[in-house]
Amino acid sequence: MKSSCLPLCLSLAVFSLFWTPSAGLKTLSLGSCVITTNLEEMQNEFSQIRERMQAKDEIMDLKILKTEFFQDTKPEDQCCLLRHILELYLDTVFKNYPTPDNDILRKISSLANSFLAIKKDLSLCHDHMTCPYGEEVLEKFNQIQSHFKELELQKAVVKAVGEIDIILQWMEKAR
Repeated sequence: MKSSCLPLCLSLAVFSLFWTPSAGLKTLSLGSCVITTNLEEMQNEFSQIRERMQAKDEIMDLKILKTEFFQDTKPEDQCCLLRHILELYLDTVFKNYPTPDNDILRKISSLANSFLAIKKDLSLCHDHMTCPYGEEVLEKFNQIQSHFKELELQKAVVKAVGEIDIILQWMEKAR
């Protein structure tokens, strides 16, 4: 009797292993680079901190990330543009975000981990030359950096975190 339960238990265990991680995973097509990420989880994390981010953002007349940067990007350049933006967020924005609130810090850490995983996948595409490095991408990223540097670091960091929804919306469209 005990041995007849073993195959059923093993089957359920294997099913749960394969089912659980795939919940919420989305495939993004960024030119010739295709990656899989949990976009739903990132959107949930961001939505939980969005209102607090917007309340801290004192500068309403300047955007660091402009929607047209993403909309006008050729499919073959999307991989590189996203990779550069993620580097900015990982190297500067997330590391300098000021908050004593542990709940927000956990959510930002979760977003940073998701961004890091995407960046690693994009780096693999770049290493295999499926992510070309065009002049247009460099120009757009330089504009983003210029907008970022126009502000004092802490204000720029708060604004950039508040604009994560622009990146997430763009990635949602890349599905």
